[in-house]
Amino acid sequence: GKREPEIYGTMSFGQYLPQLIERFPQHEFSYYQSNHEGCLIDQLQEADGQFDAVVLNPGAYAHTSIALADCIRAISIPVVEVHISDITKRESYRHHSYTAEACKACISGKGLEGYAMAVENLLQYCIS
Repeated sequence: GKREPEIYGTMSFGQYLPQLIERFPQHEFSYYQSNHEGCLIDQLQEADGQFDAVVLNPGAYAHTSIALADCIRAISIPVVEVHISDITKRESYRHHSYTAEACKACISGKGLEGYAMAVENLLQYCIS
């Protein structure tokens, strides 16, 4: 809600999360945020076997992190990547996502609604 509101809007994910929980009341959500690549990798590894799936917004790590992509490939639960902005309409270095290559799907440019779309995707295609 603070960084480039003209691109990302003014609502933070923390503010949006209650709406997501209300929309999918039959499912349990856990939220984690870090600016540290290794912490994100640790969380993905810990989620494996503990949760049914992961919705991941890797931010700029999508465009740089082979380590995060390798971790996604190494875990057994499905991961769907979300980007609030449309990365294909941003700077050229944002057009490629290493992490999306490892994910079951990538939702880009749908704002915060992309998170609900990711949950729907997981429910429909990945989680039985």
